[in-house]
Amino acid sequence: MDTYCVMGNPVEHSRSPWIHARFAELTHQTLHYGKRLIPLDGFEAGLRSFMAEGGKGCNVTVPFKFQAAALVQHASPRATLAQACNTLRFDRDGIHADNTDGVGLVGDITRNAGVPLAGRSVLLLGAGGAAAGVLGPLIEAGAGRIVIANRTSEKAAQLAARHTTLALRHRTELFACGLQNMQEAFDVVINGTASSLAGGEVPVSAAVLKPGTLAYDMMYGPAAKGFMDWARVHGAVPRDGLGMLVEQAAESFVFWRGVRPPSAQVLAELRAALA
Repeated sequence: MDTYCVMGNPVEHSRSPWIHARFAELTHQTLHYGKRLIPLDGFEAGLRSFMAEGGKGCNVTVPFKFQAAALVQHASPRATLAQACNTLRFDRDGIHADNTDGVGLVGDITRNAGVPLAGRSVLLLGAGGAAAGVLGPLIEAGAGRIVIANRTSEKAAQLAARHTTLALRHRTELFACGLQNMQEAFDVVINGTASSLAGGEVPVSAAVLKPGTLAYDMMYGPAAKGFMDWARVHGAVPRDGLGMLVEQAAESFVFWRGVRPPSAQVLAELRAALA
């Protein structure tokens, strides 16, 4: 049986095994998908071990997305641009990488939440692996203006600089800044920082919200509750990252199996199961 897994630290909360088992059932694919807790200093060793056991591919979650990108022989254009990847496939000619986070996020916002991104102003919080993976697809979705805000503005500027050509091609205004003193309100605010995972406070002022702003946390479940409560109190429309999780998983499934699973059905089932 073909085996896949998700690698990360932490990873015990992951719903990916359930999602991929359901995808396999609905598409009549035979596979097993598990999860592996990887020591913070042991990603490469963990990856090589899984490959040696005959694994066919894996998802990569925090904090290993940048490390994974450095180990591959073949990267998709979006993984190359992000310099981070969340999906690996092991072939005879080496490790193939993709980054499905961004298309998963955009798909959840535009299809599942019904919020168009074309021409909208977007605030992207963070400049780590999560933010790097979604910036390109946000630009390609036609966002009119994107501001990347990060604790260290230099890291945000580096991420923006890598995407300058793409932004010019799509006529997207692209800016980078620190998190302090943010006073501009946005149509969409996306939290790609580790604040929710760490149980910390929302890293930006409520001034970035206006009535009806879509406030999106890439985390889901209890980890996203603080951000969503903050958004709701200030008149925004909160949404967690469960839909992004399912949609990026669907893209990974296509990358591995060549078959597209019914992601909307699986998302509805998962939300019902967690309610």
